[in-house]
Amino acid sequence: MTTLPLATPQPDHRRTYALLGAGIALWLIAYRLYEPLAEWLVYDLLSLEEGSKLASSLAFFLADVPKIYLLLSGMIFVISIVRTFFTPERTRALLGGKREGIGNALAATLGIVTPFCSCSAVPLFIGFVEAGIPLGVTFSFLIAAPIINEVAIGMLFSLFGWKVSAIYILSGLVIAIAAGWVIGKLRMERYVEDFVWKVQGGGNGPAEKLTWDDRIQRAWASVKNIFGKVWVYVLIAIGIGAIIHGYVPQEALVSIMGKQAWWSVPAAVLLGIPLYSNAAGMIPIVAVLIEKGASAGTALAFMMAVVGLSLPEAIILRRVLKLPLLVTFFAVIAVGIMITGYFFNWIL
Repeated sequence: MTTLPLATPQPDHRRTYALLGAGIALWLIAYRLYEPLAEWLVYDLLSLEEGSKLASSLAFFLADVPKIYLLLSGMIFVISIVRTFFTPERTRALLGGKREGIGNALAATLGIVTPFCSCSAVPLFIGFVEAGIPLGVTFSFLIAAPIINEVAIGMLFSLFGWKVSAIYILSGLVIAIAAGWVIGKLRMERYVEDFVWKVQGGGNGPAEKLTWDDRIQRAWASVKNIFGKVWVYVLIAIGIGAIIHGYVPQEALVSIMGKQAWWSVPAAVLLGIPLYSNAAGMIPIVAVLIEKGASAGTALAFMMAVVGLSLPEAIILRRVLKLPLLVTFFAVIAVGIMITGYFFNWIL
């Protein structure tokens, strides 16, 4: 008698989808209620005088904390789903063999959606060099990945609309493409640490097949992981923004960061270098600066400098780059950010 093989039981995804639907519903309800709740707490429960500096700062803080947290968690979840379709290995395969110019543009575009943080700069750099990707193309990717932060794009769109978001994306791409192209033309391969060229490739493993259930689970894990790392910094940033919102006179901020202060853009870039935050953590401060009268170009140049010119990333990259190339890398990005700041101030 022949025994038929037992059918492999299929996993039940209904629970995952039910939880996803409930989570989306709760997110939408919370997003509708955060502002009325903040006003009730400040003006009804605490009975603070409307228009006072304390009330203005506290209302801003209590409204912005849930708003930014909701936007942040929502954007991380959506982008994490997108990221499951893009791995560093697939990115290397797409960029392999591409010439400079086309390769720079493709690398900068892929940098938007490929998982990247400062701690992964070294292994990504080594992997790209190992795969034979030109140095300038590699740098276009490394520049675009942190500067054109997809979470920041979503938050900028929610707070300022499509125009600012589109210009932010375009300017970031231009910086990444142009900076990578310039570095490539300078032929600075000799300033890459010698051990990088000696690393042997281990090959790429088979492509991982993911179901939608897997993608949702990974996206939720990303929300918990990333949100758990940045929520304190976002809270501090909102606190700073609340103080600026309530207590810093608009005239003073306009005189320092307004369009008429030509020196404000380079000053903002220099001020941003020693700081360290991701783009999501900078959005609350940028929003308040613009609201209080700072020029959009100056505020966004400050954000780009904090994200793209951070000292921690420089220290990490020093492991694979000799000092002349590291200085050139940061100088070219700084010039690109300043040009972008002036461009923003001119058109907005």
